[in-house]
Amino acid sequence: MPHRYFCIHGHFYQPPREHPWLEEIARQESAHPYHDWNERIKKEAYAPNAFSRILNDDGLIARIVNNYSSISFNFGPTLLRWMERHAPETYEAIQEADRRSQERFGGHGSAMAQAFGHMIMPLANQRDKETQILWGVADFQKRFRRDPMGMWLPETAVDLESLDLMAREGIQFTILAPRQAGSTREEGDQEWIDVSGEQVDPSHPYRVHLPSGRSITVFFYDGGLSRAVAFDRLLSDGNALFRRLLEAGGGSRGPGSLTHIATDGETYGHHHRHGEMALSYALELLRKEPGVQLTNYAQYLELHPPTREAQIVENSSWSCVHGVERWRSDCGCSTGSNSEWKQSWREPLRAALDHLRDTIAPGYEEAMGELVKDPWGARDRYIQVILNREPDNVERFLHAEASIELDSQAQVRLLKLLEMQRNAMLMYTSCGWFFDDLARIETLQVLRYAARTIHLYEILFEDDVEEEFLTRLASARSSVPALGSGEDLYRERVAPERIGLAKVAAHFAVSSLFKDGDGPGNGLHRIYSYDVEVEDHRHLSAGGVRFDHGRLRVVSRITRSAGRFSYAVLHMGDHHLVGGVRAFDEMAGYQDLTSQMVEQFERGATLEIVRLLDRAFDASSYSLHSLFPDEQERVVNRILQTSLEDAEQIMGSLYESRMPLMRFLAGLQMAQPRPFRAAGEFVLNTRLERAFRAPEPDPVTLESLFHEARLTGLRVDRDMLGHAAGSALERLLKQMEETPEDLDRTRVARHVIEFVRSLPFSTDLWEAQNTFFRLLEAEFPRRAQDAAAGDGDARWWVREFQAAGEALGVAVPTSELDQSSPTPTDG
Repeated sequence: MPHRYFCIHGHFYQPPREHPWLEEIARQESAHPYHDWNERIKKEAYAPNAFSRILNDDGLIARIVNNYSSISFNFGPTLLRWMERHAPETYEAIQEADRRSQERFGGHGSAMAQAFGHMIMPLANQRDKETQILWGVADFQKRFRRDPMGMWLPETAVDLESLDLMAREGIQFTILAPRQAGSTREEGDQEWIDVSGEQVDPSHPYRVHLPSGRSITVFFYDGGLSRAVAFDRLLSDGNALFRRLLEAGGGSRGPGSLTHIATDGETYGHHHRHGEMALSYALELLRKEPGVQLTNYAQYLELHPPTREAQIVENSSWSCVHGVERWRSDCGCSTGSNSEWKQSWREPLRAALDHLRDTIAPGYEEAMGELVKDPWGARDRYIQVILNREPDNVERFLHAEASIELDSQAQVRLLKLLEMQRNAMLMYTSCGWFFDDLARIETLQVLRYAARTIHLYEILFEDDVEEEFLTRLASARSSVPALGSGEDLYRERVAPERIGLAKVAAHFAVSSLFKDGDGPGNGLHRIYSYDVEVEDHRHLSAGGVRFDHGRLRVVSRITRSAGRFSYAVLHMGDHHLVGGVRAFDEMAGYQDLTSQMVEQFERGATLEIVRLLDRAFDASSYSLHSLFPDEQERVVNRILQTSLEDAEQIMGSLYESRMPLMRFLAGLQMAQPRPFRAAGEFVLNTRLERAFRAPEPDPVTLESLFHEARLTGLRVDRDMLGHAAGSALERLLKQMEETPEDLDRTRVARHVIEFVRSLPFSTDLWEAQNTFFRLLEAEFPRRAQDAAAGDGDARWWVREFQAAGEALGVAVPTSELDQSSPTPTDG
């Protein structure tokens, strides 16, 4: 038996960030240069842990490993849903890690489930607790193809009722902080020993007896060691992390004892840059250490069932020393970004949401009771639709749940009721209270979910609950006086994001003007969580003026609510456009209006078309402001493109004509005149970016442009070009992976890699290295074998590949090849 077991747990989580009406994340400027925070932290932590580097003594990448297969982990279900769609390679690596861990840890996978929406469970009512646990189990089963043994509680916030409900669903263990242990005893003993204040021995599992007679196992992680990993500088050195783990104190640490830590998974890469590499190296050293065995909680529980009992501290958590007050009061816990700020807004925010939840519940229960056999059971099972919204799956759900024959209107009503409940739980996402101010994006997000809940309730019941909600929210005030109250923030930043079918139609109509060709054409188009079926679309253009009009049907993929609309949009160049959308009522009126507008367009009467639009659409006019944010950015960039091309031509002419003079001034080390510098840097950076973005970047062109920058003393945009260069290398390596037999492409890739590495700024090589490493494992052995057998092409390929690997920082095995410089043979 190993003398000691080690387990490292990572809680990987981001709050749901999707727009509640569109079901996609809009650009978040605070995450720049990434689109949103999910994408940023995926790049900094989630993906690096799936493809972590282990370096050799020369600082070259010797191995790329999947950390998840060697640790215990849980991922938030809403984060995994995002990854499945937007980061499939990382998502699949996480699933594969659980399969590998079963091979490594005696048939026990390392993945744990999580209560679905990161709600603080002790502050939830029993119905919400049940649904959150059931949804978390179902999500886990879908993604990992097995039943979960363990479940992570959001913020490890715990009460006996939540544990009992988890045990009822077959959950065998959870992880808590040491301060959440109140007392312990050996099984069979009568006397409890007080272990409050983190005195619990974390090296053993504990059985917690529950009110129903069930029990669950709790692992209390090593608090001091976990804090050292999360907040000290242990992750700057993998060897130091290994030594600290090995020397960990606390607990008896006898034969078979467990040393284990739990931290946010984002610790490894996001909070501590390259922390994932330190973790990989420490895990590697632990594997080699005599008397040590890596494990996960499920395997350890099978080998060492609990022989001790514990009583938990109810209503406690790992991130609030005051229990769960961080999510309902100004307890003093904060991130410390501003010591002057108060969090008195937390209490009225929760009170407003609780009142909203309790207000909508009776209506939900009564209305659903008219449609299904079990209203709350249907909500529990609605996770099967959330996980798969394909029409045939939704039909199966509706058929199974319905107590009556459901027509299309009843189906829409049923789905809206369930969506109302889904959003009413999402509005309790813990991050809404965690940070320092009411105006942060996390709190605004929970208010968006509340707004969606209110919107659906008012559609379903024609009852205004928003004003009462806002009255209660008014007493929640930002610490920044200018931002006002929760009511102010809701009205100014949340309410304008409300979307109806007409707004989707308007978005489609306006965006259609900026499609290539004659517009979108008839047929089905996907707009976020909506389907738009174009029944008629007509396009006219003359002299830079464009006029599109038609009719369409919008259908929500979430609730199946639908509407038909007619639209007309006039574009007069650049950002000048006006349009209208109205409910489609009858064909004759539509055709008459169409004829009038076409007639005026053919006469060139643009002003008259604007008047017609104003009259016909009852002032329901739309513009570029009607576009949803990401599409708005795309369209504006397209509008700007022509202007930028004109500017490049004008400034390029100035730059070319003054280039000899600029070289002369640079040679004298004199500053360039401001107009010359502005023109030159704009043109040069534009040309460099274009050269990097080319399908196959030409190293000669790139070298020439950078040489020009040196001769003229012009500054290059290092951030922009570093990103462009990284993308170019990634693209080249993917092409090389697709056609490894293309010797010329291998040569070009090596040349570009070496050139990029010689540039005076950093380039993101991560994706290129991953692709290169796949080639190293899949293609290199065969090529090296052929080269050793005397194949001239293979010898040449191996040399080019080795040179590329050196430039990328990847260790490539050397081979005993002729030291001459072979060239590829013809054919």
